[in-house]
Amino acid sequence: MPVVTDPYKPGTPCWVDLMASDQQAALDFYRDLFGWQGEVGPAEFGGYAVCTLNGRPVAGIMTQSAPEGRPLPPVAWTTYLASDDADAARTAIADAGGTVFHDPMDVGTIGRMMVAADPTGAVFGVWQAMDFIGAGVVNEPGALVWNELNTADTGAAGSFYQPALGLRPATIQGMDGYYSLNIGERTVGGMQGIPAYLAPGTPSHWMTYFLVDDADSVVDALVKAGGSVIQPPFDMQAGRMAVVNDPQGAVFAVIQSPEAQMPDSP
Repeated sequence: MPVVTDPYKPGTPCWVDLMASDQQAALDFYRDLFGWQGEVGPAEFGGYAVCTLNGRPVAGIMTQSAPEGRPLPPVAWTTYLASDDADAARTAIADAGGTVFHDPMDVGTIGRMMVAADPTGAVFGVWQAMDFIGAGVVNEPGALVWNELNTADTGAAGSFYQPALGLRPATIQGMDGYYSLNIGERTVGGMQGIPAYLAPGTPSHWMTYFLVDDADSVVDALVKAGGSVIQPPFDMQAGRMAVVNDPQGAVFAVIQSPEAQMPDSP
C-alpha cells in the first residue's frame, strides 16, 4: 500500500474533500463504491468526517454550509495544495491575481487552512499541516491518484500557480495541450483546457481522480447506486478512465491505470 507518513512538499496536492448536501448519504455512497470508512465528526468541527481506507485517511466529507445570507456553495470535490505557511500563501495568491474566499484559519491542532480561486475561477484549498498531513494513502484502488486543473485559460493559470504556490507547468511530449504541474523536477498534477466532454460553460475547476481496479465495473456500480456518467470509460495514454457524478452531483474521475499517480512522499 502506498502509505504517506511525511508532510507533502509545498505546492503538492495533499488532500481532497467533498461538500455534500446530505453528508450521511455521501458517506454511505463512497463506502459502498470505494470501501471507505467514515462517520459524522464532532460538532465543534462542523461534523467534518475524515474517511479512511484500510485505516488511513483518504478524503473528507462535510455538509454544505455558508455564512448567513450567503448562498450555499456547490456540491463539489475540492483539492488542497500543501503549504508550510498558509499566511504567506495567502499573500502570494492575492499578489498573483487570485481571489481569497476564506482567510487562513486554524483547524484545532491538526492544521491551518484557507480557500481561494485562481484568476480563471478554479477553486482550491491550501493546507498547512500540523498534526494532520493530509492523505495517508494514495495510488491505491479507492484512493486519490491524480489532481488535474481544467481551466478556461491555461496561460493565465500557469502564470498564476508558479508565483503563488510554486507549481511550474511544463508541456508533455505526445500530449498536445496537456501540461504537467511540477514542484522542482517532480510532477505532482496536470493541467489542460476544459475538456469537450464537459457541458458547455463548465467553469474552471480542479478534478479529483481516484484509482480503481476496473473502471467499467466501478462505473456500473456507481450508476446502480444513483450516480450518473458524464464520460463513459475510455482508453487514453495513462489508462482507462471515466468522468462521473455522484448521486448528489459532485463530479470526479476514476482511472484504471498503472501510470497515473500522485506523489506519495515529499
